[in-house]
Amino acid sequence: MNEQVLLFQDDFLSFKIGPFPYDPDHSAMGEYHYYPVKGYTGQWYDPIVCTNYRGPSWLITEMNGVKYMEQMRVRNPLTRGVCPMLAGGDEDWEDYEAGVRIRALDTKEEAGLLFRYQTSLMHYAFYLCGQKAQIWKIEKKTRTLLAETNYPYNCDTYYDLKVCCKGSRFVCSINGDEVLDVEDSRYSYGKIGLSSYMPAQFTNVWVKTDKDSYEKLIDKRKAQEERVAAKRLKYAKPKLHKVIDLQNYGAARQVRFGHLTGGDTWYFVMAQHQKRVFKDRYSVISCLTAVNMENGNILWQIGEPSELKDNQNVTADLPFQVCDIDNDGADEVIISRDFKLMILNGRTGEVIRSVDTPYNEDPADQILGIEFQKHAFDRVNVDAIRIINVSGNDRPSDIMIKDRYARIWVYDSQLNLKWKFNHNNTGHFPYAYDFNGDGKDEIFSCYNMISSDGKLVWQLPIDRDHTDEIIVGRFDPDEDEQIAIVSGWEGFMIVDKQGNIKVRDINGHGQRISTANYCPDRKGLEICTTTYWEYQGIVYLYDCKGNEIWHKENGSNGNIIAPVNWKGDGTELILLNGNVKYGGMMDGDGDVVVTFPDDGHPDLCAEVINLTGDSRDEIVLWDAGKMYIYTQDRPCEIQDMEYVPDKYPHYNASNYRGEFSFAKWIKKEKDQN
Repeated sequence: MNEQVLLFQDDFLSFKIGPFPYDPDHSAMGEYHYYPVKGYTGQWYDPIVCTNYRGPSWLITEMNGVKYMEQMRVRNPLTRGVCPMLAGGDEDWEDYEAGVRIRALDTKEEAGLLFRYQTSLMHYAFYLCGQKAQIWKIEKKTRTLLAETNYPYNCDTYYDLKVCCKGSRFVCSINGDEVLDVEDSRYSYGKIGLSSYMPAQFTNVWVKTDKDSYEKLIDKRKAQEERVAAKRLKYAKPKLHKVIDLQNYGAARQVRFGHLTGGDTWYFVMAQHQKRVFKDRYSVISCLTAVNMENGNILWQIGEPSELKDNQNVTADLPFQVCDIDNDGADEVIISRDFKLMILNGRTGEVIRSVDTPYNEDPADQILGIEFQKHAFDRVNVDAIRIINVSGNDRPSDIMIKDRYARIWVYDSQLNLKWKFNHNNTGHFPYAYDFNGDGKDEIFSCYNMISSDGKLVWQLPIDRDHTDEIIVGRFDPDEDEQIAIVSGWEGFMIVDKQGNIKVRDINGHGQRISTANYCPDRKGLEICTTTYWEYQGIVYLYDCKGNEIWHKENGSNGNIIAPVNWKGDGTELILLNGNVKYGGMMDGDGDVVVTFPDDGHPDLCAEVINLTGDSRDEIVLWDAGKMYIYTQDRPCEIQDMEYVPDKYPHYNASNYRGEFSFAKWIKKEKDQN
């Protein structure tokens, strides 16, 4: 390549020696919070998170005035073969040369340069490994060795690796000598990355392109910017509607919305907690605060508020819901606290009805999710609550509770126990739906279909991991209602009502899922999923039949991927998170068409809810200190009809609920004035 243009360069001199920023807790906060690592990351981001990790993956070191980015983990069989990586550069690079100086401190396993990097699960790799030079293609769970050759190297010497990408041809060299030449057309663009399974040192990273390719890149970027700018003009910008001071009762994503006093006035109920026994597995609600969203005034409060992060941040659900359980026109609060299941008066917080939680009678070594094979308490510490209808009532008023991963109990609205279920795993938040049309809900829990009277109907042929989120509906107009789930490393699946797996894509650790009319020109509804553990933050969009449309990795966690009725025209946007740089709302093409203003708003938590009177959604952003509510800066342009999609009811909130939006239109009432 002649007349080269430098696209990227890093010798790591801008870093101080020490660990590359990482989450010291290696926690699940980023599953549904925007939870960035703290510290200077330069031009790089780490796309890998792992609950089995301890300490940092990368360390900036120095020797004789040269700075190195050192990968310091040892390959661990408990981490599903995950490979530590750092990613950098721009996704739209196509033809380029990239290089790095590397010293493999262990020569028996892969270490080298990633190129045409689209996500941490979709890229090429130029590796040194076991006295060989290799080119690999990584596509989700499939690793394909495209080429290799013998190449003697040692752990004491630095080697200059270079790859030249031109169209579908890749030429790789070491210390100026060509070693591999291969053709493959799977990935035509992408960033670069550093990668090794065992300790290795990297420095002098660079990317160059020729003048013609650079001019083509600039033209492409200009066209892309103009295209997205034109799109953004069609959408309202977020307008700040209200700011609420959360005083000392604030928390992370542990909030429920409802009408506690009846009428149209919105309230939220926010829960703080205390951790007990082991991580977040046995948390107890320590403070519950009901707040008027019109004026920010506290309606009532139970317990003692705390300003400690330990009481605000939690990586699980807390057991409370807001629901009009007695059909009197005002919401009650259903809560489990201090080993009791209670119904509270929404207006006052006073206990209307209460029952003890069940005894832990099952042998602890024979059920799932019991740490150390011992019950911590004689009674069940409730993990989550869901409002269901297994009684065949006119409206949901039965109450389902569950422990962390093993057992389900169902009560009626008077808190009489109806039945208990225990079979393998419950997953995080079982789904209630009348699958057989008898007027009563069946329960789909992890991989189990449970009848309305608590009997196992069928189970999927999977016995590992668990289901994180579930959606049910006719997202494919050619099919009856179907179940779509994300189940960690067991994948994204579409399942029919008889328990047959129709589609399965193991695309990383599936964490969140949603369905809506994201692409109005396509048939049916699209399905969006995202990943977290191991290879985090990859967003996929599928068509109604489960075929992948696109994939993206923006370098951020906390992608909510909830559908947003922002415009009111029947097309939904995908909410990422509230961050100014990494967040916003994305359309079905994967373009961020609505961004949030740089006004100092919190971005830890995000929620979609219709609050202000028209049918369009608002966005609520908050942390433990403040809550910002955004609406549109212009009225709805649709005049005659109003788009009022069916969405997840507010009385079944959870950090583990798949989000849906099923289209519904009504004729607008004419203004009598």
